[in-house]
This record gives sequence, C-alpha cells and structure tokens, in this order.
Amino acid sequence: MEGFSIENISDELFDRMKGKSFKENCTTPREDLRYLRVLHKNLEGETKCGELVCHKVVAEDLIDIFRKLYEASYPIEQIRLIDDFDGDDELSMSKNNCSSFNFRKISFTDLLSNHSYGLAVDINPLYNPYIQTVNGELHVEPANSVPYTDRSKAWPYKIERGDLCFRLFEEHGFTWGGDWTESKDYQHFEKEVPGVNA
Repeated sequence: MEGFSIENISDELFDRMKGKSFKENCTTPREDLRYLRVLHKNLEGETKCGELVCHKVVAEDLIDIFRKLYEASYPIEQIRLIDDFDGDDELSMSKNNCSSFNFRKISFTDLLSNHSYGLAVDINPLYNPYIQTVNGELHVEPANSVPYTDRSKAWPYKIERGDLCFRLFEEHGFTWGGDWTESKDYQHFEKEVPGVNA
C-alpha cells in the first residue's frame, strides 16, 4: 500500500539521529536499523504520515501492524521520530507520540531498554502510561498521564488486552507491557529476538 515503506538509514536521517536517539555509546549498529514510513489516523479520522526507526528484524512486522491499524481507522495521535524531541523519552510520551528506537536504559535500572535495539514500540503513551512503585512511591511516565492510571475507566486512545492493537502485536510475536507484574507499561510492545536482545 502506498504510504508504507522500509528504507535503510540514510546519511541525512542519521544526522537527525546522532546524539539524540543514536547516542555516542550506542551499541546497536546503524546497519541493523530501518526507517519506516507509515500512515495512521487520528481520533478525528484524519490521515497522517508517520515515521519511526526500528530494528530490521521487526520492520516487516511493524509495516503490517500499522497498515492494518490504519485500515481499521484505529486512532493514533502522532508517530514522529523521537529525535524531534531530542531523544527525550518523557517529552515524547507527554506529547502522546509513538516511537520505537531510542538508545536508553530502563527507568531506575542499568539495563538497556528494548527500545535500544529498536525491538519495542510505544503506542499512544500519554493515555497508556508506564506505572511502577519505586521506594514505596507511585511513579508514572509520562508525568502528565496520571489521570490515565485508573484502567477501569474508558477514554480515547486507551489500549486494552484483546483490542485490535493488542491482537495485532501479539500475532506478530510481541508481548505487552500491560501484562507485566512488577510494573505496568500499557503503551509498550516488545519482541524477543535471539542474537539481538535475547
């Protein structure tokens, strides 16, 4: 379908990424990453053009997932490179931006996030927050998503187990952060790939 494509990381794109998502200590080779263009619809049903960077082993998966979400008019507010937010995950999430590759650690740990490999995707993160109790205190990312921590309520852009977004990622071998027990990451889908992150 026109509007969906996979490309290598061009020099021009790499210049956008350097020092932001692709930090100086990045251990994921540039040649393992791919640049995707996808279409998506927002809550008003308007067609928007999105772009994201992911690992080459999930590029076809993500093209298929986003194409089917688009065909079903599944609402996604925006899909911009996290480099447009200077690689700042909190800022990107607070603007409800979907993204994939960003070389960084998991919050409150020294472990690399699966975003560091381009094997994780965050969907509508403002309305599907990351929730964890740290030293007895509730920690929510992004900070402005606190109103959406009560998952018994309904609102637009909400991801739930069994909905179309969940089913498509599951069909392609991704797991959902909303199923985690130690914390909850309702925006987050990730894939384990032997030899890359497993």
